[in-house]
Amino acid sequence: MAKNTTEEITEGLTEILEEVAGVNPDDVAAEKSFTDDLDVDSLAMVEVVVAAEEKFGVKIPDEEVANLKTVKDAVDYISNHQE
Repeated sequence: MAKNTTEEITEGLTEILEEVAGVNPDDVAAEKSFTDDLDVDSLAMVEVVVAAEEKFGVKIPDEEVANLKTVKDAVDYISNHQE
């Protein structure tokens, strides 16, 4: 399976954030913080992570989720851990 580009990952995360947390796609940008800028609470973040794992075929351990502060952090993590 081909790796997703950062653009594809960002688009996919944007869709997930809209579906799971009701985030306006126009608000999603690399430097945005999930909690501070996008108002994604910890429960919604778990759902975002699960959806991202399914969509991109990666495993994001619980201890790593705490390090995913911004959209870019998540995109970079997914990009670096794709099979």
